[in-house]
Amino acid sequence: MVFAPAPQLTVTIEQQHNQPELHVHPGGQGIWQARMITSLGAEVTLCTAVGGEVGRVLKPLLDFKGVQLRTVPRESGSGWYVHDRRNGARVELAEQPGAPFTRHELDELYNLALAEGLRAGNAILSGPAHPSVIRPDVYGRLAHDLRAHGCRVIADLSGDHLKAVLEAGLDVVKVSHEELLRDGVIKDESEKTLTEALINLHENGAEMALLSRADAGALALFNEQIYRVAIPKLTIADHRGAGDSMTAGVAAVLAKGGEMTQAVRTGAAAGALNVTRHGLGTGHMDAVQVLTERVKLTPIKKAR
Repeated sequence: MVFAPAPQLTVTIEQQHNQPELHVHPGGQGIWQARMITSLGAEVTLCTAVGGEVGRVLKPLLDFKGVQLRTVPRESGSGWYVHDRRNGARVELAEQPGAPFTRHELDELYNLALAEGLRAGNAILSGPAHPSVIRPDVYGRLAHDLRAHGCRVIADLSGDHLKAVLEAGLDVVKVSHEELLRDGVIKDESEKTLTEALINLHENGAEMALLSRADAGALALFNEQIYRVAIPKLTIADHRGAGDSMTAGVAAVLAKGGEMTQAVRTGAAAGALNVTRHGLGTGHMDAVQVLTERVKLTPIKKAR
């Protein structure tokens, strides 16, 4: 189950030969994760909420192959963004992350996600486009209740939302070094600082922790050991979505009963492949499998 409370309608203008080309897709962290999971051959139950004029356009786009879509209606409109990529770089023209959830909407979405998460046995908790859309305590309660009844919980969050799920306890957490820098959790991006951050995540509630750091490769903590994750170097078309694809790769392997070592290697390969494409959360399973063989895990430090 992927908990994606506030998806966005994404509109991107590309340049195809001499003509502008319009692309309209569902977007947001949880949507990109769900898309990559289906690309890796696993099925996904997507729990989300949509509403308003944008929601009427967005909802049918969420019902893509391999996804069982479960939604609750919103009184206010869903979020959206418009980006211009005609010159190669991504330029944001306008964006609206969506209105904060009402109490009634949260109750309905919480019950839906709890039931579907317990039914699936594995859950990814993904964040909104802006932290104001949904309160951190919703994530904390959901993580606690899912794990209390035997569901594996994987979180890809930052800020107060990350703190809330750590307090509840997690099986796996994934965070980027950019998010930790932005939130003031770390002061620099040296490997020593980042390994200490991994240990803190572990000691504060995550059994296993992943820390992506752009093209420098990830760091991973599991089985009381910290590993350096060497990813294949590929030409970047769009760096956005690599971390989400990493989370999706890890979740897909664990959901199939795979070991954490294979899950981390697959996640790293999925993230590396994603940067070669303009479509976020996309990639072919055979390409991910080939790249997985080229991902190396090097133990660098024992966790305290």
